[in-house]
Amino acid sequence: MKSKKLEEIEKTLWAAADKLRANMDAAEYKHVVLGLIFLKYVSDSFEEFREKLKKELTDPKHENYFKGASSDDIEEELEDRDYYTSNNVFWVPAESRWHGNPTKNIKGIQDKAKLPTIGKDIDDAMEAIEKDNPKLKNVLPKDFARRQPNIRLGELVDLISTIGFNDSEHHSKDILGHVYEYFLGQFASAEGKKGGQFYTPKSVVNLIVECLEPYEGRVYDPAMGSGGFFVSSEKFIEAHSDKKHVSINKRKISLYGQESNPTTWRLSAMNMAIRGIDFDFGKEPADTFSKNQHPDLKADFIMANPPFNISDWGGDKLKEDRRWKYGVPPEGNANFAWVQHMIYHLSPKGYAGIVLANGSMSSNTNNEGEIRKNLIEADLVDCMIALPGQLFFNTQIPACIWILAKDKSGKDGKRNRKGEVLFIDARNVGEMINRTQKAFSEYDLTRISGVYHGWRSIDGKYSDQAGFSKSADLGLIQSNDFVLTPGRYVGSGEAESSKESYDVEIRELTKEISALFQKSKSLENDIYSNLKGLGYDI
Repeated sequence: MKSKKLEEIEKTLWAAADKLRANMDAAEYKHVVLGLIFLKYVSDSFEEFREKLKKELTDPKHENYFKGASSDDIEEELEDRDYYTSNNVFWVPAESRWHGNPTKNIKGIQDKAKLPTIGKDIDDAMEAIEKDNPKLKNVLPKDFARRQPNIRLGELVDLISTIGFNDSEHHSKDILGHVYEYFLGQFASAEGKKGGQFYTPKSVVNLIVECLEPYEGRVYDPAMGSGGFFVSSEKFIEAHSDKKHVSINKRKISLYGQESNPTTWRLSAMNMAIRGIDFDFGKEPADTFSKNQHPDLKADFIMANPPFNISDWGGDKLKEDRRWKYGVPPEGNANFAWVQHMIYHLSPKGYAGIVLANGSMSSNTNNEGEIRKNLIEADLVDCMIALPGQLFFNTQIPACIWILAKDKSGKDGKRNRKGEVLFIDARNVGEMINRTQKAFSEYDLTRISGVYHGWRSIDGKYSDQAGFSKSADLGLIQSNDFVLTPGRYVGSGEAESSKESYDVEIRELTKEISALFQKSKSLENDIYSNLKGLGYDI
């Protein structure tokens, strides 16, 4: 359940979008709002640490105590960049801070909100940040002056000033994460199919991360969008650090990504920078197939949600590409081009989790069946997970997750699974979070990933669950014409779970009906109130 703080932030963001909606579409105003949110967040984080540092420098009991220092000396010391970078705090130059410094007669972005030059002032602030943070060169939006005549930029600055990222109830990164997730979700809904090119539902991201467990090593996403898999990897390490004795040291994982859309390439870089995560997203936004930015990379973990079934991927120009070890992908569908690109970039003990359209599990069109057969016979397929509908904002195409393993012999500390594939049918898992959207609960994520871990673990206790999971050998898969649809293998669990399924369905329907009744009552009261206001009494 969302806290009051997060609900207030969502209302503020919605109001911010309202200020822009009349003059630009969702595809544009996200850059304006997210650019300002980025600036506000890094400023808040910087200023929070600056205040903490100031207390330390003036506290005789603290090791950082600056003995005999004047107030000017303290102010100068507070501008020592090393204090911030050594504590993984994003460095913000003075001219880029949201709040000014009256003692130095420096105005902040908020102080300049009413000035006619506010657009140029924001552009200059972004330019200064890029200059001091080379990783962000040519990444931040710097066209506020150009947009200013068409939008009330000063009002927008004032509105975003009300969002506080320093809050005792939440970590600032959690608030920021919620802001990004909320906005990206809204964009995905507003932009339709196009929006899905950069937004993967949190449920899907978390499930893949929980299954692959990227504790340390090289992590790669060749269709990274806004970097959701990378952020979840960081959160996974933090959440499991005590349990697995894993350090949260960011150097434990190295992040590599690629994205062709210039806007989302920049957004992903911003997403990493504000979290202090080091990254390599290539020299430029570029097409993964024709301009591979990491040609020599061998990744330990690959996690991706590439665009489904794209036909214009340039396959006609890549027929002799060395990545197509298991067959030339059809020109009209890139699904198996993505799969083979990722296999090519896997390390000898690497794992990949890939979201694909369900057609990839059974299609025999244009060499797809032969490629799938070759992948199975090469023993690269570790697990297949069928996903429920309504997980995605922007498409009703049924989807699945392919989990690939380069080496299933057990040399990585897991069980020897050669010649076996685990099938999980999760089509009936998940719960509706609104009238159109479904999501996995923590229980759902634990249930699905737990079955996978139990199956591949040396000391795990795995047994097939009718209607949900089945461990199949290659002979059984061959007898099914190399089709990888889980429903074909797991069988029906209706006899064992019909009452449980019935109870769950009734509970869900009851919730939905109750919500509809409440909405109906609310609308009825509004109608009565409006009629009364017009002088009619019913």
